[in-house]
Amino acid sequence: MKSPYELVIGLEVHVQLLTRSKLFCGCSTRFGAEPNTQTCPVCIGMPGVLPVMNRRAFELALRAGVALCGEIAPLTKWDRKQYYYPDLPKGYQISQFDLPFCQGGFLEISDAKGAFEPKRVRLIRVHLEEDAGKSMHDEAAGVADSRIDLNRAGTPLMEIVTEPDMRSPAEAKTFLTELKLLLTYLNVSDCNMQEGSLRVDANVNLHVDTPQGKVATPIVEVKNMNSFRAVERALTHEAERQFAAWQQSGHKLGDVPKQTRGWDDAANLTRPQRHKEESSDYRYLPDPDLVPVIVERAQVAEIRDSLGELPAALRSRLEATHGITSYDAEVLVSQGRALVDYFLQTVQACGDGKQAANWIQQDVLRTLNERRMTIGQYSVTAGNLGRLIAKVKSGELDHSRARDVLSAMLQQGGSVEDVMRAQGIQQVDQSELLALCKQLVDANPKLVADIQAGKTKAAGAFVGQAKKRNPNINPAHVIEICLKLAQGKG
Repeated sequence: MKSPYELVIGLEVHVQLLTRSKLFCGCSTRFGAEPNTQTCPVCIGMPGVLPVMNRRAFELALRAGVALCGEIAPLTKWDRKQYYYPDLPKGYQISQFDLPFCQGGFLEISDAKGAFEPKRVRLIRVHLEEDAGKSMHDEAAGVADSRIDLNRAGTPLMEIVTEPDMRSPAEAKTFLTELKLLLTYLNVSDCNMQEGSLRVDANVNLHVDTPQGKVATPIVEVKNMNSFRAVERALTHEAERQFAAWQQSGHKLGDVPKQTRGWDDAANLTRPQRHKEESSDYRYLPDPDLVPVIVERAQVAEIRDSLGELPAALRSRLEATHGITSYDAEVLVSQGRALVDYFLQTVQACGDGKQAANWIQQDVLRTLNERRMTIGQYSVTAGNLGRLIAKVKSGELDHSRARDVLSAMLQQGGSVEDVMRAQGIQQVDQSELLALCKQLVDANPKLVADIQAGKTKAAGAFVGQAKKRNPNINPAHVIEICLKLAQGKG
């Protein structure tokens, strides 16, 4: 059934850059320090101090802007964004207004499961700004006091603003997932939402079908979404809420002012916070203490050449070169470049991309998740895993025994061959296997009769008997030979 409205979503994403010091002073950006221990006169707004731009922060932002196909401005400047909150001691935030360092750009998104058609999400701009401090409220404790931690004040943030190109919560979640993947591949940010390294606000409204044409509801900015799953849930709720409000108003919401609402994850709803500010409310003015930044074309070209293979291109190459599905490529690439390199080394050792992808997804990733480790800490080398897969492909090992070997390598170390020798695993000679199967067929006339009657699954009963006589046999080979013998084709 066609929806009575079209959901329109634009995102504002704030990303903390991977620098050791703040954007305009030398204070540490380390997470988790005692409150107000990583501050100085610059970041707490003392009179008479002068900010100095962090060159590394600007270079990281340039990498992101180039990777997002944006247009890098040859000259960019800093502006003061005026607003008054306790966690902003200067009374203004140093940001960028009319001359951001990057304009335009885009990010391609798609869904391996086909939830939506591939699309290009356009970007309006990417700019740099300093973060505010953190307000800590303890209403839950009943005291209703607020405390301010200024450790985060002055931390370098990159804000990425999209066009309202997304049409579903799933698209918004996918955009954020792809953006996070890109930025982590670039080593621009760790994008850790739990530590506030990536924060998302969404601008949402509806285009409702009416007999007179489409009518747009007022734009609502949704804040306080602390995970990509929360973004998806919040946008789903907000669409339903706006449509219900439009119906209850008698279809007269068009002149209602823009609003900011906060997502309450526990209650699964958004709550009103304030009217949404316009740019005029911030009274932007150029910052007199910071000089403009000039970016040479040669620097942009050098950054572009240094980016390496980005996630989208890497997924395409894995699919085209190694015969894996788009879903397999998505899973591998989403885990990071280190896992992709492990996969490529495994393929080199076994010669089968699909089998390497299957083993890594089913066995390696399960172990990494269970033990909360990275692929760099995984004790089985890609070469050993590849040789193990090759032995399964050749019939020297069945899947069950191969997993026993993998488990032993994880626990004890050693090569595939060492573990196989220690466990007494050896390849069964073909003539020996044929003789064993003939004995089994001769000893089981009822099974033979069932097979000749068309019940070919009965051949599976030969496997257990064969394993009792020789645990090294390959079950698939036993079934294949016994079927031929029982059907008189041996």
